[in-house]
Parts: sequence; structure tokens; C-alpha cells
Amino acid sequence: MSIEGVILFYTALTLGGVSLLAWYSAHRARRFTPLKSEDLIFRCPDCGAVYTDDIDVDLSRCPQCGRMNNPISF
Repeated sequence: MSIEGVILFYTALTLGGVSLLAWYSAHRARRFTPLKSEDLIFRCPDCGAVYTDDIDVDLSRCPQCGRMNNPISF
């Protein structure tokens, strides 16, 4: 095997390893990003508490004071 072939082989091997490592790092970063929550956000005008509840409820009871509240719309 010539010296050019050896240099080409090790260069390609190193670039392949770096590319594989970059792909793996990007894949892990995407996997650990938080997903968008499907919950609704509520704010109680009496006590000021901000909390979430399931998307299928129209009114939600405040966990601090017990008042029924409508969801916040942005």
C-alpha cells in the first residue's frame, strides 16, 4: 500500500468518525428537547396563582383558593 493510500484511508476514517459523532450528538439533542405541552394555562384573578390543567376542561378549579377560572388565551 502506498503512502498516499494510507494517508487517504486514515483521513477518511477520521472524517467518518467525526461525522458519526456529530450526527449522534445532534440526535441526542433533539431527543431531549422538551415537547410542547398540550395543557391549558389558567390564572386566578383572586389569588394570582398560575397553573395548568388538561386540554379537555372548560373551567378549572384554582388549587390555592378554589375559584373556577377560564383558560388564558394568548
